[in-house]
Amino acid sequence: MKSNYLFPNRFRKLGWILFIPLSILGIYTLFWDVAPSMLDFNVPSVFIDNMFGDDKFFGKQNNNLLDEIIGVLLIISLLFIAFSKEKIEDEFISKIRLESLVWAVYVNYIILIFSFVMFYDFAFMYVMIFNMYTILLFFIIRYYWQIGGMKKIMADEE
Repeated sequence: MKSNYLFPNRFRKLGWILFIPLSILGIYTLFWDVAPSMLDFNVPSVFIDNMFGDDKFFGKQNNNLLDEIIGVLLIISLLFIAFSKEKIEDEFISKIRLESLVWAVYVNYIILIFSFVMFYDFAFMYVMIFNMYTILLFFIIRYYWQIGGMKKIMADEE
């Protein structure tokens, strides 16, 4: 089966190499508010929310780019892990991939609905920050769980 939408298999290893240190760094910067001054820049912005002034569309504002760099690289690393081809990519693997993706979407939105009801203010903001990554994380967990189960069954049959 030809899967043009998947990354080559070698991207999975790169994804894990990026994901592990970036997730630790991301959690650290989120809770300890790290912002090195060398990453402070005037950046273009679609919406500028001035707490004590006028809000406006389109402009420039001063921002530390550490959060954005970590966030983008984390998403890329998770995409590499989740959507890299297996060494042998067949219809059964594609079925597991699809079922895992559907399952991840369901679980993600069940948790999001629960969060709307149970978290408020800044706690909800933290939930939403983590929610950006959970759909890919749930997919990866379910997919590799299923692949591991399939490999165990195959090994037992041999």
